[in-house]
Amino acid sequence: MAIVDTRQKNLPADERRAVTVESVVELAGLQNPSEITTAAIAKHMNLTQGALFRHFPNKEAIWQAVMEWVAERLLNRIDRSAQGIESPVAAMEAMFMSHIEFVAEHPGVPRMMFGELQRAESTPAKRMVQTLIQRYGERLHRLLEKGKESGEFQPSLDNEAAATLFIGTIQGLVMQSLLMGDVARMRSDAPRVFAIYRRGIGCVL
Repeated sequence: MAIVDTRQKNLPADERRAVTVESVVELAGLQNPSEITTAAIAKHMNLTQGALFRHFPNKEAIWQAVMEWVAERLLNRIDRSAQGIESPVAAMEAMFMSHIEFVAEHPGVPRMMFGELQRAESTPAKRMVQTLIQRYGERLHRLLEKGKESGEFQPSLDNEAAATLFIGTIQGLVMQSLLMGDVARMRSDAPRVFAIYRRGIGCVL
């Protein structure tokens, strides 16, 4: 419970912002993100709202910082998982598993991302989520193309559809696990679900 310890300290501005972001991610795992208010965030951190607003001008700025945190950490996580793996399909499997592990550690993240994408208006946080999905897709496209060159995938494979299915498969697994309130099942089901995805895109190895 490191957050509890740091709440009592006079943290530098950057550290206070980081702790605030982590607190929001933690809260989103406990309640509906749309119901998280600045008052709830401040209470969770043992701060006044005035102290919170010294580091963020408004709630939108907090949400933008949270989505930046998610994008940086998720992309770094999947990049590290695939690093040094020569086989494109094995690299994709490593990315799949590391993504599931990231969500299992931070179950509030997908709730926040889906919530932002459902907003009618364009916000900095929503644009950050859209950029994250785009950058994620670019990584998948590179691996899919490499897989065609190496013979792991059929030359006729639709890269766009395969990348969309990859992300959609993760989203489906995550949502089912969250709806059932069983994060552990997400981890245990992931290998079998990826095996079905692998067969679905016609991996020849």
